Amino acid sequence: MKLRYIKSILLSLSFCLALGLTACIGDLDVDPIDPSVTQEFDQEAVFAKIYATMALTGQKGPDGNGDVDGIDEGTSAFYRLIFTINEYPTDEVICSWGDPGIPELNYINWSSSHEMLTGLYARLNFDVTLCNHFLEMTDGKTDDNTVRQRAEARFMRALNFYYLMDIYGNVPFTEKVTSDLPDQILRADLFNYIEKELLEIESDMYDARQAPFGRADKVASWLLLSRMYLNAEVYTGTARWSDAAAYAKKVMDSSYQLNANYAHLFMGDNDGSSVNQSPQEIILPIRQDGLNIRSWGGSLFLIAATHTEGMTLWGTTEGWGGVRARAALAKKFFQDGNVPTGDEKEVAKAANDDRALFFSKERTVEIANVNTFKEGLSIAKFTNIRADGNASSDPKYTDMDIPFFRLAEAYLTYAEAVLRSGGDTGSALGAINALRTRAHASQLASISLDNILDEKSREFYAEGHRRTDLIRYGYFTGAGYLWDWKGGSAQGTSVSSIYNLCPIPASDMNANEKLVQNPGY
Repeated sequence: MKLRYIKSILLSLSFCLALGLTACIGDLDVDPIDPSVTQEFDQEAVFAKIYATMALTGQKGPDGNGDVDGIDEGTSAFYRLIFTINEYPTDEVICSWGDPGIPELNYINWSSSHEMLTGLYARLNFDVTLCNHFLEMTDGKTDDNTVRQRAEARFMRALNFYYLMDIYGNVPFTEKVTSDLPDQILRADLFNYIEKELLEIESDMYDARQAPFGRADKVASWLLLSRMYLNAEVYTGTARWSDAAAYAKKVMDSSYQLNANYAHLFMGDNDGSSVNQSPQEIILPIRQDGLNIRSWGGSLFLIAATHTEGMTLWGTTEGWGGVRARAALAKKFFQDGNVPTGDEKEVAKAANDDRALFFSKERTVEIANVNTFKEGLSIAKFTNIRADGNASSDPKYTDMDIPFFRLAEAYLTYAEAVLRSGGDTGSALGAINALRTRAHASQLASISLDNILDEKSREFYAEGHRRTDLIRYGYFTGAGYLWDWKGGSAQGTSVSSIYNLCPIPASDMNANEKLVQNPGY
């Protein structure tokens, strides 16, 4: 796998991205990037590709001429890999499939040759280099459109660097497209770089809710800053709780609003319809479209991987039956583990919490055999069914946009940061209870840090956050918090702290003598 350079660049698109971009659809004419070769630069197409890398895996949809070599193309999707690496090793979900790399993620037992960790590393570096290329080629242009696009490209580069920092720590770093081997940047220095980039671009980003749905605005940059500050002690050794609270509050005070219906956030018309107002909460979606934006690694993956025959209709002919809830997640809603038999509406009603979207018919809460999908509650949170009752655009491929950044995160960040910094516990409690009110759950009279961690799971389970949260709390490794199948034991067992960081892939270590491997690998 070629990890430091993008494999190719899109010079014309084969699909029309529903992102408010002017670039439209034509046949592909793809050439490799070679800094020594002069080639025509299509600004709108490359800008569209920067966003498209979040949704698509290559130059065709749903597969064909993939961006990343050395891994199954469907698996190489940006969000699918983020989800896989941030969810499978945690107390939220487990996967029954025996594909290479999945058991190691389920049990927190991977190495530097792990295929999916290598694939995500490649995907993130691909995306960074694509942004670098766009920024190099538009340097010096001052028209309003380019200034805004450059700010968004810097945001997207910062986002990809954020995941490299979060997952791998000290990583290769460059702002240029070059054949030279990149130097390695320290995690704390990368944090400072990302922070500086996000602060600098703010004035050039769209104001809140003014961007075409699917493009980043300044609130997206605030939310990413608040997330970074919340985890700053992990990344840099210095806590930034007050900054986390301040930027979360900026997001909360923006024109975004909590959507009244939690389930609508994960339905086929969550880009907005006569009855689905989810765009008022979704700050940055990963756009999906059953006709024009097809991928095996976006919302089709989320929906198909969590559904199989016998469940409530989910709006696609695909049902792969692999990802389901660990017992620890079920017990966040049913503390005694006694979950009534029913579909997702019946289970949510019994939980007195609209977020408990689990299908429990012919299911067990406890998992004795990881390879048996019906052991563990089925997650019915994601669906291609539309809230307005209309048909989806395609029977197989999905329209449900992935709500990648949404307002509710700011409420949880604010509550935790305020509590950790010794601030007003009443305002922290109010933020948590606002989410519980939306979910028709009972109000809490008081909160603790562990309450907030549990609430984060109830609100964001299976959305790709959990690994980072558990690491921040000191619970991901060690024996301080055990959950079913942690470390490969049915009851859970301690795992080494080396797994708080993932390894630099062996293939990149072999290719770049400047790199130093993370401890323990």
